[in-house]
Amino acid sequence: MASTRLLLFDCDSTLSALEGIDELGRLKGPDVFRRVEAMTNDAMDGRLAVEAVFGRRLDIILPRAEDLLAVGARYLETMEPTACAVVSQVRREGWTPMIVSGGFRGAIRPLADRLEIERIEAVDLTFDRDGSYLGFDRDFPTTRSGGKPEIVSRLRRELNPVRVVMVGDGVSDLETKPVVDLFVGFGRYVQRERVRRESAHFITSLDQLPALLQGLE
Repeated sequence: MASTRLLLFDCDSTLSALEGIDELGRLKGPDVFRRVEAMTNDAMDGRLAVEAVFGRRLDIILPRAEDLLAVGARYLETMEPTACAVVSQVRREGWTPMIVSGGFRGAIRPLADRLEIERIEAVDLTFDRDGSYLGFDRDFPTTRSGGKPEIVSRLRRELNPVRVVMVGDGVSDLETKPVVDLFVGFGRYVQRERVRRESAHFITSLDQLPALLQGLE
């Protein structure tokens, strides 16, 4: 494992145009969607802590198990157009891609499978036998502020990588900057001023990424 190089991707508004939690809200109608979207934007821009909105949004939506499948299909429909080619290229060049997300593992899995990304660090939801919402894994790091750096630190201990790079659009992604070798801000779908200002590099298409990685070899 000593030669492992980790390339960590956010999912929402990075590998896909979607914010998965907002899409779950959209399934429940325009009023729910607007409320959830506003809270998501406040969290991703850093105006509210992630933990202040994470459970509240789910309590408003009350997603069903089949809703995760619907959002999973939408992730595939809205995948970043260069993602497949880029992930294949960087894998050939010796990087191990992973997804680190504040979204939901069950919805992200189809996208990860399309990209041939095995490991997803994301939140599990639980459902009753009839598919009704029971809750979420409250202990998972990305349900709170500082969660993504915690995951990066755990991956460093587990895999002892020689390089770690994080790519994402939100302030929760930017929080990893002190614990990665390179943080790359992403702005194809949404451009957050703090992320743009504090990123080592800021890109608007994933096909700009391989050239940045070559500088770390």
